[in-house]
Amino acid sequence: MKLNGRNVLLVGVSTGLGAATAYYLLKEGANVVISGRTEPKLKNIVSMLSRHGKISYIKCDASTPKGAERALKDAAKIMGGVDDIAVLVGGYLDDHIRNPSALDEMTLNHIKIPLYVVNAALSHLHKGSSVVLVSSALALHKAHGPLSYSISKVGTAKEVELLAHQLMDKGIRVNGIAPLSIDGEFKLGTDFKSRRKLGDAKAPPDDFARVIAWLMSDEAEWVNGVVIPVDGGARLK
Repeated sequence: MKLNGRNVLLVGVSTGLGAATAYYLLKEGANVVISGRTEPKLKNIVSMLSRHGKISYIKCDASTPKGAERALKDAAKIMGGVDDIAVLVGGYLDDHIRNPSALDEMTLNHIKIPLYVVNAALSHLHKGSSVVLVSSALALHKAHGPLSYSISKVGTAKEVELLAHQLMDKGIRVNGIAPLSIDGEFKLGTDFKSRRKLGDAKAPPDDFARVIAWLMSDEAEWVNGVVIPVDGGARLK
């Protein structure tokens, strides 16, 4: 698996999944721009990973169409173009039908922002480009859980299918992953495999980031419109 010279934008980068994804993309030869709203966090990630490849950051807020457009424009300027994108915006809030207090925030994070980013990316992406979104194995495979979060993550999964269909004629692939629970921050140089076993509900961010990198590679060029459960089988319990 190689991503030599690919220009990848990661939107909504955290010290967990976002940092891990940036690392594994750099390992495969990609150029990476990470983005988010907290500049000190982004600077720290760039400092940690800069020796592994070409990585930059942009401070942005993709929660509006204009913010998403600015992120794509700035990333394209830094890298000379954008080949692939992953929307990694997180957020987990627990609510219930008796008080669906998290509905607006969860639908913004998990449905609207991915749409804003992909729409803004259309003038940059091209045949062979790839988009990756993040859904949830909890939402897709369990009949219980927080109301607004679960509804929104199911919406993310449907977005993957709809966007893959609508962008197929442009040669752009759209896929997703569905973690159950991402365990903590990315720790460079640690034995992450020793931190989990098959069936565990939680796993280090490495396990999910490696699948995202694979989905962007030409090894996955015949994978389109799917959301891959990445949960070690925990959803089967």
